[in-house]
Amino acid sequence: MDKALPASAWTLASLAGFTLFWAVIAAALASPVLPGPEAVFQAFLHEVRIGNYWYSMGVTLLRVIAAFTIAMAIGSAIGIALGRSAWAERAFGGWLSLFLNLPALVTIILCYVWFGLTEVAAITAVAVNKIPNVAVTMREGARMLSRDLGEMAGVYRLSWGESMRHVILPQLAPYFAVSARNGLALVWKIVLVVELLGRSNGVGFQLHTNFQLFDVAAILAYAIGFILIVQFIELGILGPWEAYTKRWRR
Repeated sequence: MDKALPASAWTLASLAGFTLFWAVIAAALASPVLPGPEAVFQAFLHEVRIGNYWYSMGVTLLRVIAAFTIAMAIGSAIGIALGRSAWAERAFGGWLSLFLNLPALVTIILCYVWFGLTEVAAITAVAVNKIPNVAVTMREGARMLSRDLGEMAGVYRLSWGESMRHVILPQLAPYFAVSARNGLALVWKIVLVVELLGRSNGVGFQLHTNFQLFDVAAILAYAIGFILIVQFIELGILGPWEAYTKRWRR
């Protein structure tokens, strides 16, 4: 009987158990630093009524999309170039390691110092932090490209566009999907830090404001809301797309 339950049912049951556990602990402590689910829901309703909630979510989501798109495009190009060219790897592989280990906070501060407290600085800081991660994953994918399929493309005299479409991209698609899923999880967290340090709107700004007011319920309302949005994107869009990219391996 248990085995017949779908994975989604187990997930919902687990989350319900966590919510119950949270409510019991919050009721037992009766402390403002750990509000229960009901208090968090009331804080959510309050933020919605005054017009902060959905506006802040939308602003942050736009920053996430912009930084994510830039990082995926540039990181993929760099990774494929390094994986396909031994010369490029020898010349620029060390640069990739350098940026991969550069702390995100340092990048954020430097971008704000160099470009000012602007949207360009905010999005650049997030993208720069994500590009090396994408490049590393795509570099490994480029290294794993099938030599036999490449030779087949040469035998059939496929054009560069046909070779990319039918030979190279299908092999790289799973690596791109992994980069996208990992990238989304990383980018939105960095965006919140960027907003907390130097923007006057967004979820990160609201977290900073409510921290100063010691409003833990509002902090949790924003945090849980954005986690749910990101999970919806991952499970509803990136997850199915990743499964689609692997169909050719069957």
